[in-house]
Amino acid sequence: MMQPQLVLLREGTDTSQGKPQLISNINACINIVDTVKTTLGPCGMDKLIHNGRDVQISNDGATIMNLLEIVHPAAKCLVDIAKAQDNEVGDGTTSVVVLAGELLKEAKQCVEDGIAPQTIIKSYRTALGEATKVLDRLSVPFSSQNVRKKVTGGSMRDSLLVDGVAFKKTFSYAGFEQQPKKFENPKVLL
Repeated sequence: MMQPQLVLLREGTDTSQGKPQLISNINACINIVDTVKTTLGPCGMDKLIHNGRDVQISNDGATIMNLLEIVHPAAKCLVDIAKAQDNEVGDGTTSVVVLAGELLKEAKQCVEDGIAPQTIIKSYRTALGEATKVLDRLSVPFSSQNVRKKVTGGSMRDSLLVDGVAFKKTFSYAGFEQQPKKFENPKVLL
């Protein structure tokens, strides 16, 4: 004879299903987004995080996401996209988390209005396709053949100027955002 299945849950575990669970998951993600959103931009605020052992101060989205020790399964997805962004590009972790949060806020409103999650997902995929077409149309082709020499260090004579080079990662400092990014007719001393 087959034994009945027994599932043990911790006290206080949310056992809701369907629409309430979906909204609960979105709310958990939005709470994380609201935490890191205020670190974004030139006037972004630092966060002081105390986890019982250490105290850390940071305004870096990836660092904050790691320090929060997020255990909610849906909210962990935000940590995963922040890590993927950091590994792939090295920057923009807060931006992708905030963008995901805004998409989730819009999806939450659609769910509350009775739109099926499958329809929302299909619409987001359609929007992705349209956005990709626009980006392809606006993009400027770049060939790695244009780069003749990669210099990781050395003297000034080892360097060369190549129009259109994008750096994978740059380091910034406090006040970096307020500094000029372009100089017209600069005087260079050699």
